[in-house]
Amino acid sequence: MSPTASIGTTTVNPVLRVAPAAPADAAAHFRASLAFHTDVSDVAAALAAGADPGFVVLDSRSATAWDQGHIPGAVHLPTALVPGHAERLLDKAVPVVVYCWGPGCDGAARAALALAELGYQVKEMLGGFEYWAREGFAYESREGRERRAADVLTAPAGTGDCGC
Repeated sequence: MSPTASIGTTTVNPVLRVAPAAPADAAAHFRASLAFHTDVSDVAAALAAGADPGFVVLDSRSATAWDQGHIPGAVHLPTALVPGHAERLLDKAVPVVVYCWGPGCDGAARAALALAELGYQVKEMLGGFEYWAREGFAYESREGRERRAADVLTAPAGTGDCGC
């Protein structure tokens, strides 16, 4: 299939079939997106800085998934248990960064919604545990502390810093 489609004598680029938003609208959208999301590299950098990062990381997956691997220092609270247990485990004055398996799972979004409805400031960590491991960051499992080599499709070889 061609990257463009012809309609009569007019060629329509599928990327521009719907025009880009006005710059001010785009800025508002991306500013809002960054208020709701963060990524694994930024979380890892904040945690590695050594000082209090100013947030707590919450793993919203099952106990089986937690045992397979989780971010060191994360709080474990499966999504379904958030309403009944969040206030026992989390301080409402401290923002929460929540994650689940990866981009194909919306468990973190459901947990973030539940936390927000309880009055917590919350961000979803895009990429989830999958990208944490794929980018080569250390994690803990029932076997102990582990680390995989960074996948060059998710993190630049050698630097670990994509420059963004």
